[in-house]
This record gives sequence, structure tokens and C-alpha cells, in this order.
Amino acid sequence: MPAGYQRLGSVLVLRLPAALRPHFGVIGEAWRAELGVETVLVRTGPVEGELRSPSAIRIAGTATETEVVEHGVRWRFDAARIMFAAGNKRERVRAGELTRPGEVVADLFAGIGYFAIPAARAGRAARVVAVEKNPIAYRYLVDNAALNDVADRLDAIEGDNRAIDLPRGAFDRVFLGYLPTAVPWIARATDLVRPEGGWIHVHTLGEARAALASAASEVDRAIRASGGRLLEPSRPREVKPYGPGRTHVVVDARVAPGPRA
Repeated sequence: MPAGYQRLGSVLVLRLPAALRPHFGVIGEAWRAELGVETVLVRTGPVEGELRSPSAIRIAGTATETEVVEHGVRWRFDAARIMFAAGNKRERVRAGELTRPGEVVADLFAGIGYFAIPAARAGRAARVVAVEKNPIAYRYLVDNAALNDVADRLDAIEGDNRAIDLPRGAFDRVFLGYLPTAVPWIARATDLVRPEGGWIHVHTLGEARAALASAASEVDRAIRASGGRLLEPSRPREVKPYGPGRTHVVVDARVAPGPRA
């Protein structure tokens, strides 16, 4: 029996010991029949590289594209090629709760629209600029924007956010949803917020015993190093455990950019 599983619409994702590999086919068909899913995948390794590509093999069924409905948002993606973390569910919802109607929002690591689509749909942002480097994720970002009726307010851009020309001082809010840490992008995000200030939401890892304090301190240092100013104390929040001794944390910080050249 697996230690746990994740059901993603019509696809089931398991973690199984490598020693059971000779029996994966039998196990996969048994789970497929029991839960009524179309396809069963087994995770074989960690998420890899800047493109955050999962390692998985199919042990039953054929189709790996699926759809998940979450708080009214429809997410379509290929479960074998795109990560969809159940532990980030609250953050996807919160992106819509944090965004205020009429805001202009940037998401520099948009993926399939994890934060960008809730910001546009539930948050009623006037405009969301969503940048995604992974071409597979970008395709689903475009599809999901149309699927959720926000394509008219969501500008999807394919490419590396470090090379994309975005307007300085034009955004009310910037999401930085990248692990193991989005701290290196704080200077970029601070430069994008309005001169009078805006919010940046920085995802990073903190040491488990003092995860919130260590993450907040790291973000605060990076903001000051960028020349930016904290307009109020930053707000760290635990997202989920992330391996031995580490915790996934998001730090919400209201900042103003430094003097512009």
C-alpha cells in the first residue's frame, strides 16, 4: 500500500517503493479499478530544474491530461508533466482573497495560472500579467485563462521573467511563487510596484524550528538590499512542510521601490 496518494481529477498519483517496480502494473490496475480513475502515475523523483518538471511514470491507463475544480476555478493540465501541489490549495485561494478589485497584478512564475487566475477571477483584478518560462505550463496557462473567462484581463507572456520587459512602477501586487526560494527576484518585484507602494508575495523555505522568523528576516534583508523600503512589518505565513527540517513559507510584504535612475 502506498504511504499516500493524490487524486487529480481522472488521474491518481501514488508514491511507491522502487522495490515494487516489477508489480507496478498490477498495483496500478487495482487502484484504477478501485477508485474509478482513468490513469495511475507513480512519482519517481523530486521536482527538477527551473521549469519545475515532475518525475513520474504511468503504470495504468493512457491519458494523463486532467481537470481539477477548486473553489470554482477549473484547472486543466497534464499531471505527468505539470506539478499541482495539494498543499498549495490555500495559497491559490488566498491569491484571489488578497487581490483587490481594479488592481494591476504581476505573477512572475505563473505556471498554469495558480495565482494569476484567482487574482483575475475572484480578486477582480483589472489586469494580470502572467509570465511563464515552461512552454508546457504556458500552453495550459492560456487554456485555463479562457476556461475561466478571464482571458480578456490576463496577459500571458511566455519566457524568462528576467528577460521580459515589464513596466516599472505599474503594479499594485506581485506574486513570486517559486521554490526553493524566490528571494533572488525581490529586487525585480520591488522595481515593478507603484512608487507609492505595493505588495509582493515571496515564497521561500525556512528552517522548521523558526521558519516564519527566518523567512521574514531573509525577505526583509533582500528588500533593503534592493534599495526598497518596507512600509509595514512583513507578514510570514506557513504554507506546508517541505522535507526534513524545512517549511514552505510565503512572506507578504508591502514595499515601495527605491529611487529610480
